[in-house]
Amino acid sequence: MNMKQMFLMAALTFGAGGGAAAQSNTTKAGVPMLTLNNGVQMPQFGLGVYSLKEGDETYNSVLTALKDGYRHIDTAHAYQNERSVGRAIKDSGIPRDSIWITSKLWPNEYGADVTQEAIRKMCKRLGVDYIDMVYLHQPVGDYIGGWRELEKAQKAGIIRAIGISDFDVNDSIFNSLVEHVDVIPQTIQIECHPYAQRKHWQEVCKRHHIQIECWFPLGGRDSHGEILRDPVINDIAKSHGKTAAQVIIRWHIQKGFSVIPGTSDPSYIKENISVFDFQLTDAEMARIAALDKEKRYFNMPYEEQKRMFGGFKLWD
Repeated sequence: MNMKQMFLMAALTFGAGGGAAAQSNTTKAGVPMLTLNNGVQMPQFGLGVYSLKEGDETYNSVLTALKDGYRHIDTAHAYQNERSVGRAIKDSGIPRDSIWITSKLWPNEYGADVTQEAIRKMCKRLGVDYIDMVYLHQPVGDYIGGWRELEKAQKAGIIRAIGISDFDVNDSIFNSLVEHVDVIPQTIQIECHPYAQRKHWQEVCKRHHIQIECWFPLGGRDSHGEILRDPVINDIAKSHGKTAAQVIIRWHIQKGFSVIPGTSDPSYIKENISVFDFQLTDAEMARIAALDKEKRYFNMPYEEQKRMFGGFKLWD
């Protein structure tokens, strides 16, 4: 069965929530598994390690998360902490095939002459033979060339699923890739939270059967905790005996998004995964839906992104 046939078969099973994937079974911690458009299953919830320092901070955070039931870890070459992620996964004693590992290629790693070597180095840094998900991290540089190399790596079995990150700059950028490649992305990472629910991109991703995965799911550092202080969310949290963060994460889950909140605080790591013992009502989901004002916390213009991300080179 070729990739397009797999895509068509998987597409028949997809529901309405969050853009792409049907839920099928759960992890031992109760985290739902999402079936992506190539038939591969991914834990819906995980730990993001953006901004965590290489070394003890990342290592301890990942190890704590895995002990608390997390089975999805999201890193990137640009985060410079893949080695600590890999070491924690190895030391956890949890079978490799029970943990979903995500990483991302930087723009200077896109293209026929560099991407395959970059993937090999990524595997070495993580200490693994394959990676579950690899993204193109930014929509600059030779991203079409980089994508075609990801397709090859996926076909060779080195990568199980491939995706795009931050390609929500505009429809033109998104379409320039999606409409000209052989394999439709399995996922897209975008900023998404109750204040920026990205309804346009929900519809676009639903149309293409692409799973949305949310970064800044609680609003991110630049929000200064604004969403966590929202009176509507806190009122809902009080009625369930939960925290505002737990209500927001639960909202993501019920919307069908994949969600990867990041923290190094052991108490928050435990708190964030403790969202599978309650459910928001339709009325509560509607109250949160009414909070949407497309207020994003990352607002760098695309021309500046091209200068910054395209000009900055990562080296191993």
